[in-house]
Amino acid sequence: GDVYKRQGINAEYMGFYLMEKLGSSVLDGMIPYSVQPKAWPSEGKYILGHYDENNIVVYQAFSPSIGKYAAKNQTFAGCPTFSMSRMTWIKTNFLWMMYRSNWGTKKGQEVILAIWLKREGFDAILSEATTKPSEDRPGAKVRLQWDPDHTPSGGKCTRRAIQLGLRGDVVKKYVEEWIVKIEDISEYVNKMSMYAHSDHDKLLTPEEKIYTPADTSILTKLGASNAP
Repeated sequence: GDVYKRQGINAEYMGFYLMEKLGSSVLDGMIPYSVQPKAWPSEGKYILGHYDENNIVVYQAFSPSIGKYAAKNQTFAGCPTFSMSRMTWIKTNFLWMMYRSNWGTKKGQEVILAIWLKREGFDAILSEATTKPSEDRPGAKVRLQWDPDHTPSGGKCTRRAIQLGLRGDVVKKYVEEWIVKIEDISEYVNKMSMYAHSDHDKLLTPEEKIYTPADTSILTKLGASNAP
């Protein structure tokens, strides 16, 4: 919880009660961004993420009507404006989410959610992924994109980041079976955005490491650079 105090963030707003109820927060895993690139590959296709032995964090940005509902109810189920029939995209890279949402300032992407998924669920998503558009492969449930990763200020990296589009039965399992916890980190994102273009020693981002699924053959199918 000290990270909230250090950054002047209202702990109650962030759902601090979740710490006791559901365990640690992604905000407890923040470290200075300035030290992170030294531990990351400079190029190639890698799944970089914040994870522990049981769960991995993925990020999504939504309008307040969806994001605040999900954080309050700890589920997307029952949200009038969340469609289970539409493709929904998840990302494991915090900074890619910041680039996509412009640090939570783009219309319809104001609420940034850090969503803890069961690793077995995330691995199941990876196993279903294809780089071909869904219309090219009838029945495809997960669309894979390797997009350029980005620096805090939005500059492109040579390294590629993974983005996964879920549809059909996979969305249903994502919502009903695989989500462990949903955190609204919008206020933290807003606080950190002031350091995106300078003073990266003060910019704290989730510690991210290369992720390897239990079945390493999945990496070969994905075209990941750390495939066996």
